[in-house]
Amino acid sequence: MARMDVLSRQIDYSAQGDQSDAFFELGLSFCTGRDGAIDLIQAHKWFNIAASRGNDEAKRYRSEVASDMSKAEIIRAQRLAREWLGSLH
Repeated sequence: MARMDVLSRQIDYSAQGDQSDAFFELGLSFCTGRDGAIDLIQAHKWFNIAASRGNDEAKRYRSEVASDMSKAEIIRAQRLAREWLGSLH
């Protein structure tokens, strides 16, 4: 249920303007467990997407989260980000 709330908030933020900030907020939600369980893979994914949209703070957070992840987890997060970005086309 919390996951749906986070994903629906993405749409709300996106409608308001700066998507990079919305994606950064999603990363924060997942890395802190603010809206549910902590999920570093999802946090990395959203920080990566925010960073690709020009959010410099997301780059720093992505690096910090990655330091607590295995190589396999980072690869999975990167794949999820690519898939999400690819679904926009």
